[in-house]
Amino acid sequence: MPTTDKPLNFWSQVDWITIALYIGLMAFGWISICGASYTYGENDIFALSTRSGMQIIWIGTSICLGFVILMMDTRFFDTFSYVIYGVLLLLLFATIFNPHDIKGSHSWLVIGPLRLQPAEFGKFATALALAKLMSSYGFNIGRWKHFAAACAVIFIPMLCIVGQRETGSALVYLTFFLVLYREGMPGSILFTGVAMVVYFVVGIKYESVLMLDTPTSVGRFVVLTLVQIFTACMVDVYTKQRRQTRLILGYGLGVTVLAMLFSVYVIPFDVTWIQLLSCAAIAVYLLLNGLRTRLPQYFLILGFAVGSVVFFYSADYVLNNVMEPHQRVRINVLLGLDEDLAGAGYNVHQSEIAIGSGGLKGKGFLNGTQTKLKFVPEQDTDFIFCTVGEEEGFVGSAGVLLMFLALILRLMKLAERQPFTFGRIYGYSVASVFLFHVFINVGMVLGLTPVIGIPLPFFSYGGSSLWGFTILLFIFLRIDAGRNFAQGGIR
Repeated sequence: MPTTDKPLNFWSQVDWITIALYIGLMAFGWISICGASYTYGENDIFALSTRSGMQIIWIGTSICLGFVILMMDTRFFDTFSYVIYGVLLLLLFATIFNPHDIKGSHSWLVIGPLRLQPAEFGKFATALALAKLMSSYGFNIGRWKHFAAACAVIFIPMLCIVGQRETGSALVYLTFFLVLYREGMPGSILFTGVAMVVYFVVGIKYESVLMLDTPTSVGRFVVLTLVQIFTACMVDVYTKQRRQTRLILGYGLGVTVLAMLFSVYVIPFDVTWIQLLSCAAIAVYLLLNGLRTRLPQYFLILGFAVGSVVFFYSADYVLNNVMEPHQRVRINVLLGLDEDLAGAGYNVHQSEIAIGSGGLKGKGFLNGTQTKLKFVPEQDTDFIFCTVGEEEGFVGSAGVLLMFLALILRLMKLAERQPFTFGRIYGYSVASVFLFHVFINVGMVLGLTPVIGIPLPFFSYGGSSLWGFTILLFIFLRIDAGRNFAQGGIR
């Protein structure tokens, strides 16, 4: 492989701070795997017959893989981005028909004694393809055609992974929309996504709670009120027409308040029917203003308002008729609708006990009781962080989170100093993937986010995960190291 962009001082351009964080996190991860997989009476934690022994092999091969990537030519990743993406798509699609069913998932390729999970490698392939597309000449995220192409790059591997029954791994790809936002995607799209999450959580959680002894559901009432408020705010932000904003806000909230007072003091009835009529009136008003002023923003806001109502009323159907039973139970447990400490809530409950028992300074290496007695399922993979909490306590857990924070902030800093669009987009893709994994994994161990089964980078046991994160990270380090010596190829 030619290395024309590597003069004698190339290694001085490598970001050794990031590599130090990488090695430090893997070292702490190996210690945690020792604690999570250790069984009383074992004499050799380095034996290949143990999880901790095998993880040393994965760590060693990952470090070698990382330095092999550093020796490659930066232009290779730009030139062959689409080829790498296409190969990974074929692997993801082929894995759907894989006859090997492991824990209800068809996401693994089994080649002799080796088991690989293509979804873990699809992240860096998607990041490369997205960076290649968005750095191409004339690309403009503000054009719907270009935006649709970027969305296709993200959604195609997602659909393949969903076909493997790996919903959690598929959701990771949504983090690439943070990159699109950084590169100029309208904030309204990101806001719409956040609003949909709020509608779903509030609507489902408080669906059965009645307001002030009336037949009005608190969940539906709050969501429809938010739709009106959000719509008015979007009119204010995107059209700058304050009069229309005041009319929408005053009309929507005024009618809602009057209807609620009538329901409480005169005749009890479901106020949400009045709210729906009010939303319909606001939609007609937006349509008429759009036709009158010919401002396209009104039609986009109209789509948001109508889409919000449709999404909310379809959320219950999706939860009860589309989602798998185990996914539905997990969401109900997370929202506090079901307790189920012996079933879907068992993992989270036990991990919370393990973390809480660690106290301030923890019980010490190999001294955790919850983990040694195997109370927490998947405690060396998806729930590895509970081992950190039990053995290292609050101090150790905070230290690990600070290291992850330092890594993510460092990656963002490196991304900002890239002279080419390709490197910047790929760098932000890497930072976004790490942010999502850490936030969701730690959140599900603490009972703050749904249990979707994604690994904690550099901590969870397994070769596919460690190799995938290593390739993802070191490609960016290679791009960053060659930023001052690149000769064409990367834009």
